Amino acid sequence: MSALRPTLDFLLYDWLHAERLDERARFADHSRETFDAVLDTCERIAREKYAPFNRVVDTQEPHFDGEKVILPQATHEAHQAYGESGMLSASQDYEEGGMQLPYTVEAAAGLFFATASVSINSSLLTKGNANLLMVHGTEPQKAVFARNEFAGRFSGTMALSEPQAGSSLSDIATRATPDGTDFESDPLGPRYRLKGNKMWISAGEHELSENIIHLVLAKIPGPDGKLVAGVKGISLFIVPKKLVDTEGQLTGERNDVALAGLNHKLGWRGTTNTLLNFGEGKYPVRGASGGGLDGRGAGAIGYLVGKPGEGLRCMFHMMNEARIGIGLAATALGLAGYYASLDYAKNRPQGRPVGLRPTSRQDTGNDASVVGKDPGQPQVRIIEHADVKRMLLAQKSYCEGALALLLYCARLVDEQHTGTPEAVEEARLLLEVLTPLAKSWPSEFCLEANSLAIQVHGGYGYTRDFPVEQYWRDNRLNMIHEGTHGIQAADLLGRKVVMEGGKGLLLLAQRINATIERAIQQPALAEHANALGQALQKVGAATKAAWATGQATDALANAVPYMQAFGHLVIAWTWLDVLLAVPAASNSPADEGRRRAARYFFHYELPKIGAWLRVVETRDPTCAGMPEEAF
Repeated sequence: MSALRPTLDFLLYDWLHAERLDERARFADHSRETFDAVLDTCERIAREKYAPFNRVVDTQEPHFDGEKVILPQATHEAHQAYGESGMLSASQDYEEGGMQLPYTVEAAAGLFFATASVSINSSLLTKGNANLLMVHGTEPQKAVFARNEFAGRFSGTMALSEPQAGSSLSDIATRATPDGTDFESDPLGPRYRLKGNKMWISAGEHELSENIIHLVLAKIPGPDGKLVAGVKGISLFIVPKKLVDTEGQLTGERNDVALAGLNHKLGWRGTTNTLLNFGEGKYPVRGASGGGLDGRGAGAIGYLVGKPGEGLRCMFHMMNEARIGIGLAATALGLAGYYASLDYAKNRPQGRPVGLRPTSRQDTGNDASVVGKDPGQPQVRIIEHADVKRMLLAQKSYCEGALALLLYCARLVDEQHTGTPEAVEEARLLLEVLTPLAKSWPSEFCLEANSLAIQVHGGYGYTRDFPVEQYWRDNRLNMIHEGTHGIQAADLLGRKVVMEGGKGLLLLAQRINATIERAIQQPALAEHANALGQALQKVGAATKAAWATGQATDALANAVPYMQAFGHLVIAWTWLDVLLAVPAASNSPADEGRRRAARYFFHYELPKIGAWLRVVETRDPTCAGMPEEAF
């Protein structure tokens, strides 16, 4: 983690100028000193309560004893320390007990925890759950549920997927029916009874908090008793694990939410992942006011959030926030692997330098020199080998590029909340286009960084004697988390780059061109600027070509290669913009490292977009047209 802080400081202050946010009324009480104090505190907690136990929570998986889920004591202590730090409500108003901290700083601070142990999940879903309720909930819902989540008393989840539906939310079958004739009179919101099953619910059952607040998507039957087909029939409900009164105090009665099983995962083993049954009758309850449908056993009690049929619109508030969070988690894991493999490469002696050595006619038939190694020379550290440097540079370019992109997105969130009307609109458009990339690109290429970290370690990397295999396992889930890779690609090409007449894409192109215009004035950056300009033109042309027939099936057949190329374009832009913040005369090792990492990305990675875009431009049918029987 000590290696992370200088990089964060450079990106926050030298590049994004986060300290200038204190010029805005909301952040007027803050300064670089207060921001640094937050970073210091989070770095210390992560170092003391998270990092030493990353392997512990991986090997001591959650288990159910028939009554409750058991987690290592270290998880409880980390969760408590995080709650006491105030970071759960860091960006909330003072009146809400928050710090009114910029999200840019909050996101940066969260990287310390994710780098130390992403598997000890203390905040992501709880924050997102509470933030959603602060926007879409009623005042009683905010007071009883959201504020207790910010205080650390309650924790939160998002319950979307179902065993038979997976990512296809239009096919969910969980139903919610009004709880009696007075269902609209409950102070906590219209009260419903939910029945159904939810799958892959992270942190769905544990003993880390007094209560768990599930945000559940379900469908309300129409007048004919049938569920409305498609996403328009989906509504959102607050379903607490334990029932509460209007003051947020536990009533002593358990809601009918039952753990059906724990999923045993490749990675993120320290966080429970659950299958939950709602309304199966294991914990039968009466209505919150003492009544209910058919007395006991009629379903889990849930309170409607927002209006009926608007559940998915409300849930996207949490989903988009979670997607940036997953991007940060993927980046943190990539960085953790990079730092581990860099340390290993600096200390592991193996092999000797490759050079020319004279040979005899007996060896080659002439007196020429051949490439070889002198076994009489001492071994060198593996960081001296060119291919190891290649793997380290690739990791650095992926992970620090992804980190810059994620912090830029966090800065856009602050712009949305505190900027001028024009800046607010521009931030909205840019986030629409960048959010799928902020989630997907790190989850693919920081995972590749973890694979390279294993390769640097050689055979040792494949063992549990070193942490890099766990980083890879933890990171592999992020291509699935919060919308799979294919879903993000379809969202990017199918919606985000064409929405509102392509306004978001045009604005992003303007931002990229502005960076190119600045960089081309510097001789050392002109080559990169020209390469970025060519890449931008290629992506623009491919976007038009993909939609040339006007048929979504044609355009989206190669959505993932499009997203990979688009992501590489954005990371190259981010690197070039970062280099503009590096003083031209600086010879510091850190600045030279940034120049070299950017150069690697422009020379080794950016040229790859040609192959990806070729299949997009031609609407290549190879994959979409493959007959099932030919497999």
